[in-house]
Amino acid sequence: MPGQSLVTYVGVAHPWMCDIMGHMNVRHYAAMFDDASFQLLGHIAGAESLADTSRGWADVRSEVEYKHETRAGALLTIRSRVVRAGRSSVTFDQVMSGSLDGVVHAINRTVSVRFDLVGRRTVALDADMLARAAALQVEIVTGGQTVS
Repeated sequence: MPGQSLVTYVGVAHPWMCDIMGHMNVRHYAAMFDDASFQLLGHIAGAESLADTSRGWADVRSEVEYKHETRAGALLTIRSRVVRAGRSSVTFDQVMSGSLDGVVHAINRTVSVRFDLVGRRTVALDADMLARAAALQVEIVTGGQTVS
């Protein structure tokens, strides 16, 4: 059974976030997607991970597709969904859309690795993390085939 996306960010494109052309600057898309990823990865790692400061996440790939200009005052919602969970990594999509009209402004795909901050190496996701990731995994239909 496919999971569902999680609302991981709600905010506004403030005028100070906009460039000379009146559109939100790419650095602010990155910041919003980064804030959203903390929510998603926190849900996957679980509440017990808050006490363990020796473990964290390291993004190893991030790609943004800009779909619609974002102007000052736009109300924005980011929904995140897991695409794939591996031994030590999670691939996830984040869709930024207008909170009122649903227009998709940008899509971010990130691969993040569970990381031992002391030993400076990847660590495996435990069974609870994999289960929480699976609950947020959404099947994607592409070209008539369902892929996870």
